[in-house]
Amino acid sequence: MIELVTEYFLAIALFFSFITLIFYGFPVAWTMGGLGVIFIIISMLSDSLFDTFYGVDWGFASMVVYRLYGVMANWVLVALPMFIFMGIMMDKSGIAEDLMTDLSKLFGKTRGGLAISIVFIGVLLAASTGIIGAAVVLLTILGIPLMLKNNYNPDLACGVVCATGTLGILIPPSIMLVIMGDQVRISVGDLFMGAVFPGLLLGLLYTIYIFVYAYLKPKAAPLPKDAEPVNMIIIFRVLKSIIPPALLIFAVLGSIFMGIATPTEASGVGALGASLLAIIRGRLSFSDLKHVIRKTTHTTAYIFALFVGATMFALVLRGLGGDELIEGALNALPFGTNGVVIFVLIVAFILGFFLDWIEITLIILPFLAPVMMNLGVDMVWFIVMFAVVLQTSFITPPVGFALFYMKGVAPQGITITNIYRGIIPFVILQVIAVIIVFNFPEIVTWLPKAAYGP
Repeated sequence: MIELVTEYFLAIALFFSFITLIFYGFPVAWTMGGLGVIFIIISMLSDSLFDTFYGVDWGFASMVVYRLYGVMANWVLVALPMFIFMGIMMDKSGIAEDLMTDLSKLFGKTRGGLAISIVFIGVLLAASTGIIGAAVVLLTILGIPLMLKNNYNPDLACGVVCATGTLGILIPPSIMLVIMGDQVRISVGDLFMGAVFPGLLLGLLYTIYIFVYAYLKPKAAPLPKDAEPVNMIIIFRVLKSIIPPALLIFAVLGSIFMGIATPTEASGVGALGASLLAIIRGRLSFSDLKHVIRKTTHTTAYIFALFVGATMFALVLRGLGGDELIEGALNALPFGTNGVVIFVLIVAFILGFFLDWIEITLIILPFLAPVMMNLGVDMVWFIVMFAVVLQTSFITPPVGFALFYMKGVAPQGITITNIYRGIIPFVILQVIAVIIVFNFPEIVTWLPKAAYGP
């Protein structure tokens, strides 16, 4: 054990230095790139002054140029700015506000109907935006005041909004799945198809919980006092609100699933379709377009800055033996294949408390993928499971990122205690979903196999 620590001392020190600096609030991209440079210098000094041979010098570091060129020339990653543009444009078009108004009337005579409406809108937003922060903030601003106005329990209101808002990380088109597919070199289309049923399963579990909870505790989710009976006018309004975004989602995902377009080509269709929806609804002025383009550019630049830093960090970590250390540690575990997968998912869950999904995807996942492949694990199933676990960690107290997105825009009177108490039942539902998908891999693998054959 001592020899192992000595041999991979710099790799271990590099990783824990990164975790420490992140805790101190240093910018992630600069931290990763800067640590890569610093540990190259440390490696060179160690090789020249002590009896070591890491071989990580400036010549080795020059390979980062070729890796970065490969990242920037990657056709798959062109989908990222397009899907980001699509999500921001959909937010700008005001579709969510209309859906909230109409669905609240449709479910008005159902106990917990407002919360169920939030779940439905969250699933639709997830399939049209794929951006967690935007979805959580939007649902918080729209949904929580409406539920509080109708005397909903604040804990329930917070839990529903926070859990539903994070579905965008999983339900396609998810920018996280695009990056994961690129990092492990598997089809993004397969990942999109594999994530459909797990995402819908989570939405179904949320709905069942709300329905049962509202009937067991009627005062927690009362019927609105001014609820109108459902009539054809309300149904027509709901259809009018749902059909445009549903058609856009079908155009994007349907073209991928039917093999008509690649995810990159479909992302362009989504960006154009979202723009047309905004124009039709009269919500796209020149200043709006400028805002959407600027926000898309900022988000894309942030992600690609992380790509640059992570490329440098991962190259140095690999040169210092980090890949061998991780592979050796996992293969040495006294478990079978399922035990190793469970261990990896638990570690990913814990890391999700402290690191954003981008860092985990760019740094950790590329080192885990070869081990999973060698164990014969279905990679589509594993990546989707990995995504579900990360989503769970984002809503788990005390440091889930989505909890703080919500707290930042929640109305007065909503405390962090309300958010923590409200999210706990949904974390349990997430764990149940993970267990179901783990024990029934066909939930993930059936659709890709049905689309492309065995």
